[in-house]
Amino acid sequence: MQIYLDTANLEEIRTAASWGVLSGVTTNPSLMAKEKGADFRATIQEIASLVDGPISAEAISLDAEGMVREGQEFATWHPNVVVKVPSTTEGLKAVSRLARDGIRCNVTLCFNAAQALLAARAGAFIISPFVGRVDDIGVDGMSLIREIVQIYRQHHISTLVLSASIRHPRHIVESALAGADIATCPFKVLEQSMKHPLTDIGIERFLADWKARQ
Repeated sequence: MQIYLDTANLEEIRTAASWGVLSGVTTNPSLMAKEKGADFRATIQEIASLVDGPISAEAISLDAEGMVREGQEFATWHPNVVVKVPSTTEGLKAVSRLARDGIRCNVTLCFNAAQALLAARAGAFIISPFVGRVDDIGVDGMSLIREIVQIYRQHHISTLVLSASIRHPRHIVESALAGADIATCPFKVLEQSMKHPLTDIGIERFLADWKARQ
């Protein structure tokens, strides 16, 4: 399973990229808004210089025509740009048209397997089920990942399943076990994934033993 970072913060991306674990980055309008004064195009291009993999840039139009116009523009920014559109009927129209032009799309805000199936049939490169938000309404988000993975495999669908709305390190592990192709994580979750008290204790003991032999 590949690991993406879900952020528009260049420092976070630069740090995570230095660990050698990133295969891509996802952004959205909310994440971009957090980076006060940042230029959208310049940010996406800078991200693409830091991470050699798919970089999701999300359209803000609600109609297919607007999504297509934005997507066509985004695609000129860098070859690794993937256009994000919502799981709506207008989104499906946009995906279908962009896919015919060879522009890859990430269909986001997916909350059920039917949306995932239709997005794949429209030509989505990536589907993004929101695990954490599904959990929030009392449904097991990982069950959604497993359903989509099973449907795609059973019908030989090549659309990649990306676990989004990751809330904690266990979500990453469960996504991998469920067969997701990608998990996209906030920086703090990725950082937490490498922390364990026994690791810290082990390092302290090793160093203490080494010093004691002097």
